[in-house]
Amino acid sequence: MNPYHGFITPAILLIVLLLLLPLGWLVGLSFQDGDQLSLRWYQEIATAPGIRSMLWTTLRIVSITTVVSLALGYLLAFAMAHVGPQQRLLLTLCVLIPFWLSVLVRALSWLILLRNNGLINTGLISAGIISSPVTLVRNELGVIIGMVHFLVPYAVFPLYAAMKSVDPRLMMAARSVGASNWRSFIDVYLPTTFPAIFGAGLLVFIFALGFFVTPSILGGGRVVMLSEYVSLSVLQTLRWSLAGALSVVLLIATAALLYLIGRVTNLRKMIGAA
Repeated sequence: MNPYHGFITPAILLIVLLLLLPLGWLVGLSFQDGDQLSLRWYQEIATAPGIRSMLWTTLRIVSITTVVSLALGYLLAFAMAHVGPQQRLLLTLCVLIPFWLSVLVRALSWLILLRNNGLINTGLISAGIISSPVTLVRNELGVIIGMVHFLVPYAVFPLYAAMKSVDPRLMMAARSVGASNWRSFIDVYLPTTFPAIFGAGLLVFIFALGFFVTPSILGGGRVVMLSEYVSLSVLQTLRWSLAGALSVVLLIATAALLYLIGRVTNLRKMIGAA
């Protein structure tokens, strides 16, 4: 008899009560149409112009956010992997300190910075670069800026771990046969770190799919993404079954992307498991 059964059983009960039962209720709710079981809400997701537009907006913002976060994360990770210990510590702190702040605090801070009379517009006008305020918030640009700020660390650390594992002799061998630094990077270094790029990109994409606070604050109600639409369906339009169907779609997409990460990279290593 396993001596740890007494510890495992309560954990299993907690998972069943707090995760599996609510999840099962959510799936059942997504098929309810009054007192009947129906695929109506999934059909509405596929055909309703408003929902399709919202899903396209979500996909567009998440894709742009992922690309920008990966580009910035790759530059930061490359710098961290090739500087001295003190500079690496400074860069790590610059990445982590904002990461430790509440997402609500960061979103409100960006709202203050990006609004028409905010620091950025005021500085640009004072410098004579622009003559009138540029709209940087309550649109997709503001949402992307806020999301990138939050998600860059999720790209930096997987990429940094991969770069630290690259054998420097590979680059030396490439240069020894006449390749320039740039050609060595393109032909050797970049392909070596590509699995980490792909894995980090999927990780960022997954986190971005479920964003709620940042789009609702920086979007100002003009940019509605999937999570906010679910909230509106529950709290305002009272279409709980539609919210359930959208949540199930999000859950399936997230699970599929996690499976894809696991096929390409070492998922256990990325999340710190033994």
